[in-house]
Amino acid sequence: MLSLFVMAFRGVNLIFPAPDSFPTPVYNFEKNPLTAEKIELGRALFYDPILSKDSSVSCSSCHSSYNAFAHIDHDLSHGIHDSIGKRNAPALMNLAWQSSFMWDGSANHLDVQPLAPISSPQEMDEKIEHVVYKLQRSLRYPNLFAGAFGDSIITGERILLAIAQFQLTLISSNSKYDSVKAGKASFTLQESNGYALFQKNCNGCHTEPLFSDYTFRNNGLAVDATLKDYGRYNVTHQKKDSLLFKTPTLRNIEYTFPYMHDGRFHRLNEVLNHYISGISQSPTLDKQLQHPVVLNSNEKVDMIAFLLTLSDRTFIFNTKFSYPRQLFSNPTAQ
Repeated sequence: MLSLFVMAFRGVNLIFPAPDSFPTPVYNFEKNPLTAEKIELGRALFYDPILSKDSSVSCSSCHSSYNAFAHIDHDLSHGIHDSIGKRNAPALMNLAWQSSFMWDGSANHLDVQPLAPISSPQEMDEKIEHVVYKLQRSLRYPNLFAGAFGDSIITGERILLAIAQFQLTLISSNSKYDSVKAGKASFTLQESNGYALFQKNCNGCHTEPLFSDYTFRNNGLAVDATLKDYGRYNVTHQKKDSLLFKTPTLRNIEYTFPYMHDGRFHRLNEVLNHYISGISQSPTLDKQLQHPVVLNSNEKVDMIAFLLTLSDRTFIFNTKFSYPRQLFSNPTAQ
């Protein structure tokens, strides 16, 4: 279904290829209709470090296509001058089904979310007005904006809309799990056992088929003594939101380690052990975790076997999502 994006005629609005098994997207495409040219522009901006103050960090620096648009080199995201943030870079996929972004939900719309990393001193440390200035002076971008918007005027709003369009195309729906659900494959006995355990213990938060309900929850992580990150509380300043973080999707979890908002776990086995015996009690602990998950060693293996069926290699290695080498191959078009 993703081929619809590249088959469209230039200048013609595209049909968003929502998988039949997914719910209705929450993103309003009427306000930002997809076109091939805007997606192409957004892809260029996503991979271009020109968005950062010293042109050293791009969106892709923390969101690698080969890691389901997450980052595995660091527990915490890194920015310009090798500055270090306080959270792990979340994976990017199936964003049209989400209405809030960042671990704490501080961005309430995909069209404005890039402003957070662009302006953050620990990430890109730049102002959108200066990004506009730099793009106006480049040889490449006036033509790309003209192709996308009908004229070469570059604005902050257009930058954000184009980046959103590229990110909207990052749909992952072709894992073994999806093939099983479509009747085109079958789980092994181990995977089937793991699926049953998942439905019993995990599906309440990591709801199928997106494998997240995208709500904010306290999943029993003890506060890091150095980072002292209280999650959604930092946004709302309400006690009920203390230690609540956005529930991440489990799709492509094989590729998106380290896990949790601060990257404290590097293996799926560590994650399961946390829910079995590592829950930290606190007033806002999620109701579904008031009692620990009970899994023996064989059941943990079965659970991981199922989680690996959520890996979508066609998504990970889709060249339409990777670095646009052809676009950046001309050294004079900067």
